[in-house]
Amino acid sequence: MAVNAIPAPIRAIGRAGLTAIAINGMVGAGIFALPANVAQLLGPSSLIAYFIAGAAVLLVALCFAEAGSQFDSSGGPYLYAREAFGPFAGFQAGMLLTLSRVAGAAAITNAFSANLGFLWPAAAQGAGRVFAITLVIAVLTWINCLGIRPGVRTINILTCGKLIPLAVFCAVGFFYADSRSVSFALPTAPGSLQQATLLLIYAFGGFEFAAIPSEEVVDPRRTLPAVLMASVGFVVLLYLSIHWVAMGTLPGLASSATPLASSARMFLGPAGGMLLAVGALFSTTGTNSAAILIGSRMLYALARGGQLPAVLGRLHPRYRTPVVSTLLFAVPAWAAAVGGTFGQLAALGALSRVLYYTTTCLAVPVLRRKLPREGRRFELPGGWCIPVLALGVCAWLLSGSTREQALIAGATMLAGAMVYRAFARPTRENSGM
Repeated sequence: MAVNAIPAPIRAIGRAGLTAIAINGMVGAGIFALPANVAQLLGPSSLIAYFIAGAAVLLVALCFAEAGSQFDSSGGPYLYAREAFGPFAGFQAGMLLTLSRVAGAAAITNAFSANLGFLWPAAAQGAGRVFAITLVIAVLTWINCLGIRPGVRTINILTCGKLIPLAVFCAVGFFYADSRSVSFALPTAPGSLQQATLLLIYAFGGFEFAAIPSEEVVDPRRTLPAVLMASVGFVVLLYLSIHWVAMGTLPGLASSATPLASSARMFLGPAGGMLLAVGALFSTTGTNSAAILIGSRMLYALARGGQLPAVLGRLHPRYRTPVVSTLLFAVPAWAAAVGGTFGQLAALGALSRVLYYTTTCLAVPVLRRKLPREGRRFELPGGWCIPVLALGVCAWLLSGSTREQALIAGATMLAGAMVYRAFARPTRENSGM
């Protein structure tokens, strides 16, 4: 069956569902350990890094908002780079995003098994770990194959499950936090501030999840910019609140292996630690569900663009989901989760993310010239100012990459070039403008 003969996806993602997807991309496993890492680097001045990282991520998200306001097809960074710089550049951006999502899903699944280990110790190692990883990926893959509505409904439920414990933590902890534990004095070691900011920028990433499944979003050109701004703003405030409470209630924050759970136990007792442990399970599961949805839609978009085998662009006749793409994404994510560790997998996806952030920021001024202005639903103020500042952020992040990360990204792009040469074919798929 020809790809173009397959029915279109169902537009069933509203503003609330797309916001949940973006928040799930940003709030994953990291926040449950992040305050300790930042406190190790900056001590009482930690909150400064949150403000800097939040502002930097907002600049990049603004570029996604303008680019996304011009399209209603799926693909996000792949689509923006393709229309701005041609099909090969677009394919490379799509492959980098796919690598980032596979590594991210695998890393989060490892964090899920580790957190489950607090409740069921066997899940943290050996056969129990493999069973937990296999079960969560299989269930989430099955749900995402059943249709966009079940997939988004699951994400919405898991988003509530992760945010409620964090909201309780912030609301109750605010009354117990000692403000004298927090300082806004600049740290004496600028290098520590840069390291902490880099760590937080990677943690804030994931808002771009909302830009991928535009063919299933109701009025994506208007919805996406609003969702991106609201999601980034909300998560910045949430992270600031979490760190404020953790700093003010846990004296040994910098050395804690479970900073949020340990902090919650200080003012909520054992029930508080259990609440945060359960919240971590919801958080990792929700992020994984969103990652499977997003990763499969990227493979679908590449196939619809004529750059991967056509079978990946086919939709199930009943569920209207790219079942083959969903399975193809889930299998390597499962294999990487079983064979890797959280730290290894998180590092693998970090540089890939910054590279496709860079292509999107570069694409904004090009798309302004190439596409009609009347089709744009959102335009950044200040001309090129915001894209240039966002590119500066990306350059700063790239300058801090390790040699291993650079080699992995280079190998991915080389492999992408070989795949592109093998599968690229002419297509009549429109740009989605």
